[in-house]
Amino acid sequence: MKSLKGIGLLIISNILIYLTLSITVRVLVNMVLPAFGIDVRGAFSQELLVWSLVIGFGGAFISLLFSKQMARAMLDCTQITQPRTHAEQVIYGSVQEIAERLQITMPEVWVYDSPDPNAFATGPTKNSAMVAVSTGLLANLREDEVKAVLAHEMGHVFNGDMFSTTVLAGLMNTFVHYISNFVYQMVAQPQGDREEGQSGSPILGFVVYIFLQVVLSVLAMLVISWHSRRREYAADAFSAKVYGKESMIKALQAIDRWVNRAQFEYTTQDALATMKISGNTSGFLHLLATHPPIEERVAALERL
Repeated sequence: MKSLKGIGLLIISNILIYLTLSITVRVLVNMVLPAFGIDVRGAFSQELLVWSLVIGFGGAFISLLFSKQMARAMLDCTQITQPRTHAEQVIYGSVQEIAERLQITMPEVWVYDSPDPNAFATGPTKNSAMVAVSTGLLANLREDEVKAVLAHEMGHVFNGDMFSTTVLAGLMNTFVHYISNFVYQMVAQPQGDREEGQSGSPILGFVVYIFLQVVLSVLAMLVISWHSRRREYAADAFSAKVYGKESMIKALQAIDRWVNRAQFEYTTQDALATMKISGNTSGFLHLLATHPPIEERVAALERL
């Protein structure tokens, strides 16, 4: 019943997004642009909009549907089905306890080999998810801190963050594909040239197309990264409700100590991994960070 409800919400959301895009583009083409002396009404393509939606949302949702399989394929990981050690019992038992409390299907529980203290959750729905923790997390955090991190990941699962991020990514992909192809068609063969039987500038159109793909993709990443940072705060708050904010604060501080030590010991080695965990970036890179800085997350927890 819950899966059917999820499918229904997916269909409704896609219909609403399609209608919103259709109305927005039509208002822009038929009213806004002509008011500024720009007439592209003959160039508007409903077929291009539909195709952009298929490309944009199709790729995003295919990635979501196979997210668990792709995660397992990319990592050296082992599934825990029957805990054999105390550490495995802590991981499995915590996920099981939270799942029962939330009345959702028990996610798959995995441990993957990696020195950085990290964890993630993925899966198409909250009732078909997986939670994975790194060996580095188990080695560097205490038991209560590991449980807090697991509660954080379960917060992502329960809040439906994977689904909402996929919808946002699909929407951004649609805009990138539609705008870049729309401009390409305008430059490669403008409406006037088509009516007079003349050719446009395909080479220039291709250059503009590539330029727009890059620029619009970066702008789309800004929106997606902003959403990702917001959901991290929500998952932290969820963990605080489950095990108390002090445990999550201590977990974040332990991760921060590892990041600082790793950066000191290895200088630039694996700098991307430490940046991803800590969110400690500056300037423009801060806008592309998927996680807020740890000190900001700690401050947000202390305000709860």
